Amino acid sequence: MAILSENRPEWALADYACLCAGAVTVPIYPNLPVSYVREILRDSGARLVFTSTHEQAVRVGEAAGDLTPLVFDDLDLHLAGTPDPPAGWETRALEIAPEDLATLIYTSGTTGAPKGVMLTHGNLAGMIAATAQHGSIPVTPGDVVVSILPLSHALERAAAYYFWACGATTVYAESMQTVARDIAAAAPHHLVVVPRLLEKIHQTLTSGHGAAGAIARWAAGVSVPVARRLTSGRRLSYRQRAELALADRFVFSVLRRKLGGRVRTVISGGAPLAADVASLFIAAGIPVFEGYGLTETSPVLAANRPGAVRLGSVGLPYPGVELRVGHDDEIHARGPTVMRGYWQRPVETEQAFTSEGWFRTGDIGHIDQDGFVHITDRLKDVIVTSGGKNIAPQPIELRVQASPYIAQALLIGDRRPYAAMLVVPDFAALEAWAAARRPPGPGAGTTRAALVADPGVVALLEREVDERTAEFAQVERPKRIAIVADEFTVENGMLTPTLKIRRRMVEERYADLIGTMYGAARPAV
Repeated sequence: MAILSENRPEWALADYACLCAGAVTVPIYPNLPVSYVREILRDSGARLVFTSTHEQAVRVGEAAGDLTPLVFDDLDLHLAGTPDPPAGWETRALEIAPEDLATLIYTSGTTGAPKGVMLTHGNLAGMIAATAQHGSIPVTPGDVVVSILPLSHALERAAAYYFWACGATTVYAESMQTVARDIAAAAPHHLVVVPRLLEKIHQTLTSGHGAAGAIARWAAGVSVPVARRLTSGRRLSYRQRAELALADRFVFSVLRRKLGGRVRTVISGGAPLAADVASLFIAAGIPVFEGYGLTETSPVLAANRPGAVRLGSVGLPYPGVELRVGHDDEIHARGPTVMRGYWQRPVETEQAFTSEGWFRTGDIGHIDQDGFVHITDRLKDVIVTSGGKNIAPQPIELRVQASPYIAQALLIGDRRPYAAMLVVPDFAALEAWAAARRPPGPGAGTTRAALVADPGVVALLEREVDERTAEFAQVERPKRIAIVADEFTVENGMLTPTLKIRRRMVEERYADLIGTMYGAARPAV
């Protein structure tokens, strides 16, 4: 049973009904192109599709004309007067075994076609139990959470099950455009996010102009050593306490109010979180706990938690989860939350596991002496220059994206003589910067194309990249940059639905621009 819908109560109701009936749910991101929807419906063999609106139903018709969707907008639920459920439903639900298939979640597909990850009822129940035992999200009945990430996202879905089991109240954000308004109105106790949301808040705070912007940037600088001391259990110095009090009065208190004033936990997952971004929230009294996992592991394998935070790490392993470092420093996982395999793909399933039954995560990292897990990069994303030097791009990209003037960055250099970088500006911040430095008038271009061609803008972004990558080895630092006028988005195919950059797609689309950074030379074979 496929679900193609934005987040709303009916999404959860349909999911729980299917699980209780022993049906297998197939979540589909509502903003996927029709071609992806067609592939998922075909591959899964879905017999029924729930959609949110008639517009989504039309897309299903384009993807699979033999399916008639059940549209949530047509349902008149009247929850207070719902008829009694069918006799024997609970008995039937309790007959479902832990090893029975519960859901197929299709991977985002940064490379190749998406694959259906088979998760069982036991996988999902194990994730709920392990989350409670780990203690990264201490929830009490009646707590409020705001659902932001798509319920098709494995992290959001697992969190939804956990919050439901704990007796929390879930408020569904109306859309990504209204998230700020909805969070302020709901005043949640807990949030589950991807790093991009926290990065946007950080950038908005630190990219302001005038006195307010200067104070915010000073407070962000203060937060880094303060957060490091707070998370390591050390006392703040007298100067740090004074600086924190001042930063709290003018910046951090405003941030807390905008998040509703009572957030106790923010869980960040799905991608690496820059330590300076996490530090801002921690210093503001908003604990951010970074975690790690994959769709194939239901999804969490490790997370930071109250009393056990190490900035730059993804925390301690979940109860029942075994982690080790294998060949090429790849993280391997084993435990009750690891998937059964890929739907109708026996070869890929076999390749995903070692001969000893360890799941190959595809992530490079290490485990420190205290058991904290550190992820360096994706194995498939590592750049090997034509000179044989290995470069992990994610840490470099994260540092560059911390600039208030840069929204996205992609390091290039595989099989090429040196590293280079595609940069997507934060155009709101860039336009404000440009406006403050030149009076309006003829020739003062304000379009995106004019901005990225402006020598002053180019010099600014080059300086930002140089300064923020100064700590890296010379071979890792981008020798040249090229500025891109269009953001990488899900709609233009440059991002996956979980907001990961499709590196191959970006490189193909901007092949000519990349060529200019290398004198039009092609990669070495």
